[in-house]
Amino acid sequence: MSKLPTLKDLVDSWLQADQNEDTRADIQTLWEEGNTAELERRLRNRIDFGTAGLRGRMEAGFSRMNDLIIIQTSQGLCEYINTQVQNAKSRGVVVGHDHRYNSERWAGLTAVVFLQKGFKVYLHRGLVHTPLVPFTVRQKRAAAGVMITASHNPKQDNGYKVYWGNAVQIIAPHDIGISSAIMSKLDIELSSPWSIASKRAFEHPQSLDVTDEMYEAYFRILKGLTAPISPNSTITFVTTPMHGVGNKPVLQALQNMGLSLQRIVVVHEQQDPDPEFPTVPFPNPEEHGALTLAMRKADEVGAAYVLAQDPDADRFSAAQRTSAGWHQFSGDQLGSLLASRILNKYKENGKSIDRLAMVASTVSSKMIESMAKAEGFNFVECLTGFKYIGNVASRLSEDGYDVPFGYEEAIGFMVENGIRDKDGVSATVAFVELVTQLETRGSSAFQYLEELYERYGYFETNNSYFICRDPPTIDAIFARLRQYSSVYPGSSNNSFRSPAGATYPATIASLRVHSVRDLTSEYGFDSTRPPHFQPDLPLSGGHMITFRAGSLEHDNVEVVLTIRTSGTEPKIKYYLEGKGSDRTFIARILQKVVAEIRNDWMEATKNNLQEP
Repeated sequence: MSKLPTLKDLVDSWLQADQNEDTRADIQTLWEEGNTAELERRLRNRIDFGTAGLRGRMEAGFSRMNDLIIIQTSQGLCEYINTQVQNAKSRGVVVGHDHRYNSERWAGLTAVVFLQKGFKVYLHRGLVHTPLVPFTVRQKRAAAGVMITASHNPKQDNGYKVYWGNAVQIIAPHDIGISSAIMSKLDIELSSPWSIASKRAFEHPQSLDVTDEMYEAYFRILKGLTAPISPNSTITFVTTPMHGVGNKPVLQALQNMGLSLQRIVVVHEQQDPDPEFPTVPFPNPEEHGALTLAMRKADEVGAAYVLAQDPDADRFSAAQRTSAGWHQFSGDQLGSLLASRILNKYKENGKSIDRLAMVASTVSSKMIESMAKAEGFNFVECLTGFKYIGNVASRLSEDGYDVPFGYEEAIGFMVENGIRDKDGVSATVAFVELVTQLETRGSSAFQYLEELYERYGYFETNNSYFICRDPPTIDAIFARLRQYSSVYPGSSNNSFRSPAGATYPATIASLRVHSVRDLTSEYGFDSTRPPHFQPDLPLSGGHMITFRAGSLEHDNVEVVLTIRTSGTEPKIKYYLEGKGSDRTFIARILQKVVAEIRNDWMEATKNNLQEP
């Protein structure tokens, strides 16, 4: 077993490698002050490269986001792409960045690493929204793409997001291969000072600026996918980019639809890119209170709808004024509305429904599943994240299906935009087209959602999480869920038993569990797939178990519950949805399920779990 380096070894290694004066000085000061605890946090472990790339706090240290980590990551990625992709250098890579601190600098450092190795680089000039990077990868048939962004994370964070040559976020085994290549290319190979190298990347003859060309192509595709807005429309919209990069592309896309600027009111305090995010502590449209300014502006101008994109404009949220006040649509409600829009357009165009397919993450609502069963199109669910949604959509396309829509409950929507990734701009356009068309028949998004409930069943979600900062406790909680008959001896005859010997709860909140699916590595189990009971979805490194339960005695109520760990936060998340016709009963059942999860399954008090 190799000996662990001392803290002094780690400090020396950092100071020897880092050329950034600020981050060098940061580590040097911590060492001189004897702040060993902070140095251990910063230097002992290296920030992990995974399917989401990199994302973390901008600070000095191997576990943080900084110049050194960006260069080493780019060197490893460059090496991996060159060995895995034929003609990689001539195909080139795409690099873009948002408005966060260090984003432009790190885009330049990323680009210069590839340029120095003889790659062509499509380096976007200025701020771009994240979807333009995979769009450019697809349009230019590039080998890969990198976007410097931390999406809707707090202002202290930044990230490094990687797309493969299919214009989809990377999945295994590429993440493992890239991570290994990074560790083999830690010695810095840049031949000039980093600050100079970053700037020169934008001037290099192989650094190609196709930003305007790509945006023109992007807007042309969006315009071709939406009907012109009726000049008789009287709807006013308030929109906010949440201090991000979405304002310009959103306004351009809406004007291309025929929506006049008089009908679009931007939240002034949030319209310009600002890395400080001064009006919101967490610049995520999903967060409670994030749309307060937008709703206030909508009240002032009499707007019917609020439209919001997260800071890198790959997510979309919306709210509508109703007689009861403002209703902010959940990601699942927006997913159902946008899926129905696609279905209606398909029918209107006379296309064959059996070649239509839609994709959603396994923790998203089952309403589209019900819609697919009723209407006859294909629905496929996959693991959480657009790296999976995009790749599943690509495979379905290769099999001859048309896949114009996919979504996840975390307000991510893939809408007919020529790429296999979430896009807040195209989702905004699709929603505006839907509500202006509904206006012509005297309806609205909220009313139309009620129509969908009448047609396909009422669905209500209750998603939340428990905070647990002790990994052994998390493992013990899930181990207990897999040995439930030993906890409640009387339930052994009704438990679901996997070939691996796990026994899962058979009831929850008086509902009988009909099926169990465990997508955790080493426990892979799906009770609906005998005789081997192997899941048809990939297994996950974290815990993830889904239960389907119901009762014929109570309005044919159905409940779907997924409990999983987070890969980036100390959380046990649960995604709970009920379906039925009696809304009062559904709400009551969901409350009982949450209580049983908290008190019996999680033993929240005993395990010192916190709730939001």
